[in-house]
Amino acid sequence: MIETGFIGLGIMGSRMAANLIDAGHKLTVYNRSPEPARALEKAGAKRAGTPAEAARGRQVVVTVLSDPAAVRALALGPDGLLEGMDEGALWVDCSTVDPACSMELAALATAHGVRFIDAPVAGSKIPAEKGQLLFLVGGETDDLLEAAPLFEVMGKATVHAGPVGAGSALKLCNNLLLGAAMLGFAEALAAGDAFGLDPEVVLDALSGSPAAAPVLALKTGKIRNGDWSPEFPLKHMHKDLHLLMETAYEAGLPLPLAAALKERFGDARAAGFGNEDFCAVMKVARPGPSHRNIC
Repeated sequence: MIETGFIGLGIMGSRMAANLIDAGHKLTVYNRSPEPARALEKAGAKRAGTPAEAARGRQVVVTVLSDPAAVRALALGPDGLLEGMDEGALWVDCSTVDPACSMELAALATAHGVRFIDAPVAGSKIPAEKGQLLFLVGGETDDLLEAAPLFEVMGKATVHAGPVGAGSALKLCNNLLLGAAMLGFAEALAAGDAFGLDPEVVLDALSGSPAAAPVLALKTGKIRNGDWSPEFPLKHMHKDLHLLMETAYEAGLPLPLAAALKERFGDARAAGFGNEDFCAVMKVARPGPSHRNIC
């Protein structure tokens, strides 16, 4: 079993770490707010007081953090994970960041004598809980193979996308599709409402349509019940679309659909729905009294 440091115990990380503990891996965990770490301590993990402590003496360190700023904050400095990592250890970053950030982190890791792969995941709360995530990996093949026993516990499959940064790039492409599917669904439901259709008929018909992405069927119950509890927070979708647009700009690529998606999810975030599930974009698809008819 792999001696592992695990940093970041939010919606995804807490479930990923729990699966590793259940599989017998020895984890030392750290989270900025202590409650999730305490819960995993009761399950058998060792709780660290700093990222450096979580990383010290560990063969592999996994990070699952919200954005580039959070990764940099916990990686750098006297108490950062790089300060604690042993020379030759492997840092596996499962955060969703932009490719430029992953390459920057890899360079910082190399300067500390540490290896690095970016390994963001496709999937949300329930797949994380069930160990059914898809790992999108950028980095050296040998490093991926070293982390593979962890990926096999936490996920259903791994894609080696290419060198460092490729996993992060592929994750942004994935979330472009995800955001487009959800906003398209929201607008289709709003159109049905405006056209006077029975919202239950529209919801069932569209979620089961050949044109519907599989994720939409998983969200139907939440939409019907007005359950906006986060499985994948809307603010993170907005952040990912922002990172996508920045990366596309650097590549000289216009992405007009992605730009429109970013603004619409931004509208929902500005309206106060950022901490709700990303399907809460429904609330801005048809605002006003008739909103109740599509939720």
